[in-house]
Amino acid sequence: MDGQIENVVIVGSGPAAWTAAVYAARARLDPLVYEGAPSREMIPGGQLMFTTEVENYPGFPEGVDGQTLMMGMRAQAERFDTRIITDDIVEVDPTERPFRLRSAGGDTLRARTVIIATGARANWLGLHNEERLAQSGGGVSACAVCDGALPAFRDQVLAVVGGGDSAMEEATYLTKFARQVVIIHRRDAFRASPIMAERALNDPKIRVEWNSVVTEVLGDDFVTGLRLRDTVTGEEREIEVGGLFLAIGHTPNTAFLKGVVELDETGYILTPEPWRTATSVEGIFAAGDVMDSYYRQAVTAAGTGCMAALEAERYLAHAVEADVGSDLPTEPVA
Repeated sequence: MDGQIENVVIVGSGPAAWTAAVYAARARLDPLVYEGAPSREMIPGGQLMFTTEVENYPGFPEGVDGQTLMMGMRAQAERFDTRIITDDIVEVDPTERPFRLRSAGGDTLRARTVIIATGARANWLGLHNEERLAQSGGGVSACAVCDGALPAFRDQVLAVVGGGDSAMEEATYLTKFARQVVIIHRRDAFRASPIMAERALNDPKIRVEWNSVVTEVLGDDFVTGLRLRDTVTGEEREIEVGGLFLAIGHTPNTAFLKGVVELDETGYILTPEPWRTATSVEGIFAAGDVMDSYYRQAVTAAGTGCMAALEAERYLAHAVEADVGSDLPTEPVA
């Protein structure tokens, strides 16, 4: 790969990345995808690889297993001759044109455009049984909208950990399906906006365990309860729940982009123009959860992947820099 100049390098392997790859490949841009290397926190395919059933992705009336969905997207990209490397990009140099990239495995390559679609990982409590049950579909989730309507959670007592707006939204959403929702918060007041906190506190199906932290997730095959510790007295107690939802934030996978493109205070990539995927660096685009802290859905990620590929195609078609070259397609491919 050393020294090779690519038209489009896509970094990531979730819905945004594979959608961008399909669009770029059909536009005859010969995209190269660095799908990431497996690690303890992430595997190629992103968060959906830990989701047992996806019921809200269009086109699957009976739902679809998260891994099946991601493998199908990957296969579709391959069908159009997308090249895939199972490695991480660890460095992007925006000062050179074409951009210079370096992988964890030691590859160096040049790219006329780059699409960053590395996603964001949910923040977890760090408990062993939490991780095990999350990966096995045992009732631990970080997305109520994704999983809350699943049959296993209906008419159950469900727990939500968190105290911000996201936690209030998750808890309120879950009341549509749960018998009761228990919000677990480490302090004696929410940090959510007053209107969101009031909405949750006034909901008859929501109760709050104040000054409490989860010390253990109980259950062998599925969540059966939680062990809580009082942050004031240190006393421990157990409560029975049939599901656990984490709403303690997400961390975008952008550590390798500090000083490369503009990020917000929490690390999400900023796109200066609304409804665009162009970043602060011309020729670098962002798609999916890495630039979206609001929706965080597979379908919205896929949509921005399409947008990023179209923007990269148009950038290449209209760029006047000599390093872009004249061998690129000039007619958009629908």
